[in-house]
Amino acid sequence: MPISKALTDELNLYEIGRNVRALRLKKEIGLVELGQHTGLSAGMLSKIERGRLFPTLPTLVRIAMAFGVGLEYFFCHDVRRRRSVGIVRRRERQRFPERPDRQDVWYYFESLDFAAVERKLTAYYAEFEVLPASQLRAHDHSGAEFLTVLRGRLELTLARRTCTLERGDSIYFDSSISHFYRRLSRTPCTAIVVTVP
Repeated sequence: MPISKALTDELNLYEIGRNVRALRLKKEIGLVELGQHTGLSAGMLSKIERGRLFPTLPTLVRIAMAFGVGLEYFFCHDVRRRRSVGIVRRRERQRFPERPDRQDVWYYFESLDFAAVERKLTAYYAEFEVLPASQLRAHDHSGAEFLTVLRGRLELTLARRTCTLERGDSIYFDSSISHFYRRLSRTPCTAIVVTVP
């Protein structure tokens, strides 16, 4: 649905595309890599950066989480007003599939810290699904990752090393190592996941 010129002019004031591009260049990642982190196509991200497309709020939340910033980052012009403290109430959390473009969803996640902007880390609540081994996909990303299991049993494979984590177990690892998770328990399997760029 096309938007009015008045609304377009108002949205242009926030320079969302320019801010997305500035964050991406600051992190030194390409459009394809950003697409892998957000589940969005490189073409769509390019249009957003060039101001040809205004992202929906869910799309902008995905981009914000990939960069470890809050949604307010894109709407707050005064740096002094950007909050370094952010409280997220349970009722405010949104549940997303890890890849919106796939049927075989590996896990669902909820951002636990989206209310804070310019974060030094990103925290998620994750709920893992049962998938056949043939559908498991290894991935990697720069930085480090910390995970603690809240419920169930989870298998984590790091390159050629595999370990089993149960309720209360935690692990820290270099997330540039290719890794994937596999839910082992029949009962729900949930964890807190923290990533640091």
